[in-house]
Amino acid sequence: MPDAFPTNRRSGWSVFNLLWKTAVFIALVTGVIVLVLRWVPPPTSAFMLQQRLSGIGVDYRWTPMDRISPHAALAVIASEDQNFFDHWGVDLKAIAEAFKDNRTRIRPRGASTISQQVVKNLFLWPGRSYVRKGIEVYFTLLMEILWPKTRILEVYLNIAEMGTGVFGVEAAGQRFFHKPAARLNQREAATLAAVLPSPKRMLADRPSDYVIRRTWQIIEQMHALGGIDLLK
Repeated sequence: MPDAFPTNRRSGWSVFNLLWKTAVFIALVTGVIVLVLRWVPPPTSAFMLQQRLSGIGVDYRWTPMDRISPHAALAVIASEDQNFFDHWGVDLKAIAEAFKDNRTRIRPRGASTISQQVVKNLFLWPGRSYVRKGIEVYFTLLMEILWPKTRILEVYLNIAEMGTGVFGVEAAGQRFFHKPAARLNQREAATLAAVLPSPKRMLADRPSDYVIRRTWQIIEQMHALGGIDLLK
């Protein structure tokens, strides 16, 4: 008996073949981009481009890890992602804890890792959606496979917004403390980490009572983590 649906079968196979080739192409392109950025300093980021399109100036000064104070690296780990060296980009334990805490919190807290924040700042757009989250998780896992943890931390310290239009610890150190990132002390580094959740509203050079309290909390966590020996 002849096939009653030869055209439909051919069409279905053609669609599947096209989708498969498209997925492979996207994986190759994104893989090459992420791999190149393992060694090449990002010339800009999605968040910087958004600032420029909004008419806001951008201060971004790439600085290699060996010219960044270890206090700055430890401060962002203590503030943003204390399990940074133990997860593969997505911290399931932190997600579960945040989900539990947010049942009773007026302002929900997030559970994004430093790796996820690098991906968000580099490649993505503001907002919340399942599509955006899916892309974020894909890039995060890809980056964790292709980059060492030290590179992820180095890029984060360079592209995180620490004031309106101020990206990275070098620009922030010069702007707010009149010194390079290499010379940031423990308190200054913790202050920059304290404003990360809302750098346009909270000011490192004119800290509010909340920022001051948060700064000392971060310093306590830096000591609890073992100090800069954690980075070795």
